[in-house]
Amino acid sequence: MFKRMSGLKRCISQVSMFMTGKPLNSSESAWREELQKYRNARYAARRVRKRVIFKHGDCNVVQWNVAKRRRRYLQDIFTTLVDAQWRWTLLVFALSFILSWLLFALIWWLIIFTHGDLNPPTNSSEVFIPCLNNVNSFTGCFLFSVETQHTIGYGSRTTNEECPEAIFVMCLQSIVGVFIQAFMVGLIFAKLARAKKRNTTLLFSRNAVICLRDGEYCLLFRVGDIRKSHILEAHVRAQLIRKKITREGEMLPFYQQELKVGADGEEDRLMFIWPMTIVHKINEKSPLYNLSASDMLRERFEIVVMLEGVIESTGMTTQARSSYLPSEIQWGHRFETMVSFRKDTGEYEVDYTRFNNTYEVDTPLCSAKQLDELRATVSTSQKLDRMLGTIPKTFSNDTLDMSSVDSMSLDEHIEIKIPEARVRENRLMAQNNFVQHVNEKTRYSHTHLAVENGHENYIKNNSVVGIPDSKEHHMHRSHSHASMKKVHGLTPNGINHANGNDQKIEHNKIKK
Repeated sequence: MFKRMSGLKRCISQVSMFMTGKPLNSSESAWREELQKYRNARYAARRVRKRVIFKHGDCNVVQWNVAKRRRRYLQDIFTTLVDAQWRWTLLVFALSFILSWLLFALIWWLIIFTHGDLNPPTNSSEVFIPCLNNVNSFTGCFLFSVETQHTIGYGSRTTNEECPEAIFVMCLQSIVGVFIQAFMVGLIFAKLARAKKRNTTLLFSRNAVICLRDGEYCLLFRVGDIRKSHILEAHVRAQLIRKKITREGEMLPFYQQELKVGADGEEDRLMFIWPMTIVHKINEKSPLYNLSASDMLRERFEIVVMLEGVIESTGMTTQARSSYLPSEIQWGHRFETMVSFRKDTGEYEVDYTRFNNTYEVDTPLCSAKQLDELRATVSTSQKLDRMLGTIPKTFSNDTLDMSSVDSMSLDEHIEIKIPEARVRENRLMAQNNFVQHVNEKTRYSHTHLAVENGHENYIKNNSVVGIPDSKEHHMHRSHSHASMKKVHGLTPNGINHANGNDQKIEHNKIKK
């Protein structure tokens, strides 16, 4: 019992603290700290979940400090009443009739008061004719006003030819009554038939997903219509709202950028007969081209999606809206199939229990830009390897292609795992090509050395036969010098010429 009383006391103290800001117990500072934490948590949640368009389609925008706002709203009273809540519309509906009845009842009372119908003369010999027959009080005037405005006509209260002003007021009240009825009937009909209520049967998926489709990153979300009457000329749009800084340094806090979206055929026009998956391809023109899975969690943006079309039953145009925050976009997921064919009934069945269901698929965690760069790198390396002969031109299942990419990191670098059998095969083929290249170079160098040695033998034979002339000796040295320049590519300007001993050493090196 004591614990229950203490708990009740604590609860009352918390309620009083939240309502008045003043605790009942002595620990005032502690309660103030708890109150501050509670408020900070609420404000933090609002900051995290702030969005321009709510999930149900309403705009999170409040007009503030508008000059002459009431006057502008009264100038467009019909739209104001249509947009107002039902309680205010019904209040205006009732007051318009009650006030008109009271106003004309007052006018009728003034007419009979000035004519003397309230106190008719009793001693006069002439017959007194009132303006209104059988109307002798304000209550009678009110009943006559209601009967006149709605043409009820019970037959007891009538006008006569005695008062022309009464005839004029009767005609005026009939006209005003018809106008009020037409206005209020149109207001109620417009409020009931407005296309905004049709949006409640148009559904958007709770989350959007990003996955690979035909080798490209795609942002997917799903739309559906639960009614049997379809939306005609249905088309879908999407806009990305985020902060942007221009080249001049101007900050645009809510920069709107259009996203190209469509159905499977990349057209925004939909044959909206069952739930459709809307696709946005993330390519070079997409603002999501540079975002990876980790960047998606850090970015702050909002994707607003809109579905527009003509209601088949009424012919009115409607628009349904929703939005997706980065936390509501699932990376590496795909929507489940909803439509199936039933053989027993011969009909296509749509299971809306799977409308928001997704399943995981293998998707790289890098951005679309990094994936394109990786593909370009792999394609370039394959072409280079074909030119060098390190890999064959025809590939099998175990060769290097995009299907062999097992994992990709979240950083700038990308790790690729290549099968070991392919690595050993490429290494062996490269070694064989290198050996063939070396053999060809060696064969060419042997031929070149043989030609040079033939010249050396000719020179030595001439020197052995004995030509002691200095000119012949000079010719011998010049010929040797020319052969050295031919072999080593020395310049003929005499700067890098070698002496006799060096020339003999070079001849020995050539022979070796």
